[in-house]
Amino acid sequence: MMFETWWLLVLPLVFGLGWMAARLDLRQLISEQGALPRSYFKGLNFLLNEQPDQAIDAFVEVARLDPETTELHFALGALFRRRGETERAIRVHQNLATRPDLPEPEREHALYELGQDFLRAGLLDRAEESLRRLMSGPYAASAKRVLLELYEVEKEWQKAIDAARELQTLEQKDYRVQIAQFCCELAQDALQKKRPEDAVAWLRRASEENPANVRAPILLGDVAMASGDARAALGHWLGIETQDAAYLPLVADRVVKAYGTLGEQGQAIDWLRGLLKGNLAPELLDTAYRTELDVNGPEAAAALMREQLRRQPTLLALTRYFEAQAAEMQAAEAAVAEGAAVATAGGEAVAPDQTSEVAAIRDLLQVRTRNLARYTCRECGFRARLFYWQCPGCNRWETYAPRRSEALG
Repeated sequence: MMFETWWLLVLPLVFGLGWMAARLDLRQLISEQGALPRSYFKGLNFLLNEQPDQAIDAFVEVARLDPETTELHFALGALFRRRGETERAIRVHQNLATRPDLPEPEREHALYELGQDFLRAGLLDRAEESLRRLMSGPYAASAKRVLLELYEVEKEWQKAIDAARELQTLEQKDYRVQIAQFCCELAQDALQKKRPEDAVAWLRRASEENPANVRAPILLGDVAMASGDARAALGHWLGIETQDAAYLPLVADRVVKAYGTLGEQGQAIDWLRGLLKGNLAPELLDTAYRTELDVNGPEAAAALMREQLRRQPTLLALTRYFEAQAAEMQAAEAAVAEGAAVATAGGEAVAPDQTSEVAAIRDLLQVRTRNLARYTCRECGFRARLFYWQCPGCNRWETYAPRRSEALG
């Protein structure tokens, strides 16, 4: 009976304390809401009604009325930068960075945001100056990542290498792909300045940094070819097959030219015919067709395309086949006009209407294949006809696969 009486005394006390706590929380919430400017709630209302421009104006008014709202200042600055209003973003973050009463962590945050504003605005020197003030502390890694992006924009490749190495140590993250590509960029700069020895040194360093880098042997072959050593160039280019055969189409034209320099066009045709039997056919088709056409003429080129259509039918192979057919018919008509031969196709006379029909089909297919996308970035989906080592869309390195992104058949 004593136990039940004790509970009867405690329960009202517990309920009473809970009621008092709820009242206190409610009063605190009402007090906090009353302390917020009306513009804050207007801004929220505009956001909910999908009116971002009016919301920004309202929040700017809040920031003007209450300078202590630093988080709101940061949010506004970031929003201005995303909208491309870099001048307003710079002004917001500069005001924060120069406030004498701002705590050091928030000042560093403001400097970091300011560096990104300057970078977006193209003020690269001022961006570097802001970010260089953050080489230690909580924003060091983030600042160095932005600096790395800045050096890539400026094409300051040696500084980019140094920044990547610092990040590699700081983040314990692999930057070998980027460093090897920076070495290749320095090699290309050396080649443009007619310093092949420096270029070779940078390319060997690129291979040491990242043995999987294919760009280095491609450029080493270019250096050897420029010096007149076609055999050495072939050694670099053909060696890519053991490194990553998917990149062979990037050097196919170079290989054909080197074999031609050595007077070994037959070797080039045999090499291309062998690769056409594999899964690289769509990328190598153009080179194989042109080489066969130049060395053995349109009849052999048409036969090669017929063989390829049986093996792997694609729109590109069909286009090249009709190109060869049209070239063969036109050559036969020219021979008849000169009285040197009788125009035939498969043993039968070629009518002018038949030649024009084949030419019309060829033209139609050429227009169709010319508009097909070729390479696609795996990161951002940016499409281009040319192959890029650095994506023009997202600026990532080695995100383009050396394969066409769309089937051509």
